Order: sequence, then structure tokens, then C-alpha cells
Amino acid sequence: MAVVTILNEDTTLTRTEEITSTLASHGIDYERWTPAHPIADNAPAEEILNAYSREIEALKQRGGYVTADVIDVNPATSGLEEMLAKFNREHWHDEDEVRFTIAGHGLFHIHSSNGAVLAIEVEAGDLIRVPRGTLHWFNLCSDRRIRAIRLFQDMTGWTPHYTESRVDENFMPVCFGAAHLSMTS
Repeated sequence: MAVVTILNEDTTLTRTEEITSTLASHGIDYERWTPAHPIADNAPAEEILNAYSREIEALKQRGGYVTADVIDVNPATSGLEEMLAKFNREHWHDEDEVRFTIAGHGLFHIHSSNGAVLAIEVEAGDLIRVPRGTLHWFNLCSDRRIRAIRLFQDMTGWTPHYTESRVDENFMPVCFGAAHLSMTS
């Protein structure tokens, strides 16, 4: 399950209901899905898309998405640092950013219109929709691994429009996860 930290308030949320309502108040859609289709860690993208075809079609209908793919990033991914450099600075897109995480972890930072910065650590089973125009950036967690289904409204995919605000430089890309939080509580 996602862990949400409202950094300006030093508040951490770990309950699904709190996460869903708080993110909704900032325009972000969040759902927790039980990964219902057993898929091998090394399953090809086509197998994943086929296994989740019913859910993908429902999301397409709901959000006007026209295509889906699978991103699979791990420490051995060629050009990983260059790829991450495209998305770890504050930016926005002309379309929604939708991801259903299948494996690994990632960290979205959302710079809300009210000035709050939210850190959303996603893991397997988390579906997130960051609406078009939302200021955000993305990092991997220490496992340097994420495998996710992404949905697009445009066949060309997301193009980042950088704000050059440098606000992202004020926040560390640190992931803790619910397991860490329960150990330190």
C-alpha cells in the first residue's frame, strides 16, 4: 500500500481511506488493487497486458486512454540514470500520468496548487492518476526497481514540460515504506 507524506506538514498517511481522500483533495486519484493475476517476475510485457486486459479496458473507458504499455526498470537497465533525469525534476504533462504498479517501488512528489508538497511512495497494487497539468517529479526507491502498466491518452506518450522552479531540489528522494514506518513507531 502507498505511503503518503505531506512534507510541509510533516504528516504521514498509511491507511487507504486517508490516502485516497487526501490525494483526492489535491486532485490525485488513488486506488488500491489486489494484484489479481499471478505473473512471473520475468514475464514479458505482452503477458502482463493480456493478464490485466479487463482492468486496462475499464481504465481506458473511464479516462479516454488509447494505449497502454509496461515499463520495467531495474538496477541493470541500460541508460537508467539518463531515463530518471528526464522525470526527477519538477514538470507537468499535457495528459494524465496513470500507473498501476506491479512490482518494485517509486516515489511521486506532487507540488499541489496550494503549495503543499506530497510524497507518494507507490508499490505493487497501487494505481495512481496524476492529472494533466499537475506539477510533479518521480524517483525510484533504493531497490531501483519498478514495473508498472502505464496508460496514455496520446500514442506518443508523456512529454515533460519543466518548470525550472528547482523546488524538487528541496526534497530528498527517500522511500521508507509501511514496513519501515511500523518498525520505527
